Amino acid sequence: MTLRDRPIGVFDSGVGGLTVLRELRRQLPGEHTIYLGDEARMPYGPRPADEVVGFTREAVRWFTGQECKLVILACNTATAVALEIVRESALVPVIGVVRPGAAAALSASATRAVGVLATEGTVRSASYGRALRDLDPLVRVREVACPALVPLVEAGEMRSAAALTAVRGYVGPLIGDASDAVDTLLLGCTHYPLLREVIERVAGPGVRVVDSATTTALAVREVLASHRLLREGAGDSRHRVFATGPRERFRSVARTIFGEDLPEVEEAILG
Repeated sequence: MTLRDRPIGVFDSGVGGLTVLRELRRQLPGEHTIYLGDEARMPYGPRPADEVVGFTREAVRWFTGQECKLVILACNTATAVALEIVRESALVPVIGVVRPGAAAALSASATRAVGVLATEGTVRSASYGRALRDLDPLVRVREVACPALVPLVEAGEMRSAAALTAVRGYVGPLIGDASDAVDTLLLGCTHYPLLREVIERVAGPGVRVVDSATTTALAVREVLASHRLLREGAGDSRHRVFATGPRERFRSVARTIFGEDLPEVEEAILG
């Protein structure tokens, strides 16, 4: 297998990264992909940083064994906590979702006031604040940890009353007439786009809601193009999906993202 024909690996703590995979497949239809969801150990957000680093290292080694040419950390917590560390020892390029997400938020914001909804681990890392201020030192950033949202998505309760109540509690303080209100909400976890409908309803029409999926796929395209590793031949691409935990639950939530166009979910063992 030539380097160009090798797959792209996409890693997340659960099903959320499938939102990135969906955009990757849309923008780069000729590429083979392998998705890995670490369902057995999700959520990553509340875990200590050293655990997240260890899990992410295991995943990158697993993708290397699958002969991937590039790995996307589609998990915001893993990107925030582990990206720079795992890059030091990785044998393939590793791309995260934080900086592409920050760029998307700044492009959307008219007032340079951005609210970030993220996991506890991502908020503790302050990675989005740094990335946003690297791109625009004058941007105003407010980050909110949303520990209830990932379990709701993983349980398939994206349109439930519980989801609406949780979103109101997290989004409400960021919007309104206050002088520190934001005009853009950045979904700083790849699970959260599955709650976009509820988040947009709570935020209202005056607030833009953005995520990192589109800009991450663009970043992957740029990296592969610059190294002449883009694969041509849309229509014959192969896609595999792996999970470390209960595959039936994973499959049922994933089906809401891809419909029936989802490969059989295979078992993966990390460690």
